Amino acid sequence: MATPPASLPLNKLQDKVAIITGGASGIGEATAHLFAEHGARAIVIADIQDELGQTVANSIGPHKCKYFHCDVSDEAQVQALVDFTAHTFGPLDIMFSNAGIVSHSDQDVLSLDMPQLDRVFAVNVRGMAACVKHAARAMVASRVKGKIVCTASIAGKTGGKKRTDYFMSKHAVVALVKSASKQLGEFGIRVNCVSPYAIATPLMTKLYNKGKEEVEKIYQPFTSLKEEALKVADIANAVLFLVSDDSAFVTGHDLIVDGGFST
Repeated sequence: MATPPASLPLNKLQDKVAIITGGASGIGEATAHLFAEHGARAIVIADIQDELGQTVANSIGPHKCKYFHCDVSDEAQVQALVDFTAHTFGPLDIMFSNAGIVSHSDQDVLSLDMPQLDRVFAVNVRGMAACVKHAARAMVASRVKGKIVCTASIAGKTGGKKRTDYFMSKHAVVALVKSASKQLGEFGIRVNCVSPYAIATPLMTKLYNKGKEEVEKIYQPFTSLKEEALKVADIANAVLFLVSDDSAFVTGHDLIVDGGFST
């Protein structure tokens, strides 16, 4: 559960309605709790991990948080998610498009598994685009000056020796955000992304088959902030900034949270 620093005033999201995809664990879960702490009126957690998602919703409270099963690679499910949110809680204010996956093989160029590439793109690119599209359509229809944030990655800034499809997909997310911000600005809708460094989420620990602390030790030496490790709460706070009035004139921005790695 993400707890904001004492210096941060609460209620930055008073009475806001938010959707968080990939909200059953990791960054999404931490952000859901943080949004609730900051006064969000309603939060809809979307995921395919039904038991975990329902547990998170219950921990926040059924009066203000609901779980909705949604595979973001299926546009019809994304539209159903947005419609459910509007019908249950009213106009959508915030979309945090966070759901994403990685390949479970090296995926170097010489041996690309194309069906696996298609699956990564279906979630990381098509899914992100569907979330941005349907959230924006709902915001425009209800005349809400909404905020959309996508989870990109520092992988969207460089290339890699493996997982080529993942690196490609995160470059596409950044391009989506930059284009959407230009197109939706006239409606007062802000679109940004957050790009984390490697973080020991359940997805990462499962990928490496290692514990949280072990994964953190792998990546910790490559940042400028020695003896520090990136936490899900750090990303949740970055997302909070991007969806709150603290970033009122920020759009089309890729907020890198990497401890100086990319410098």
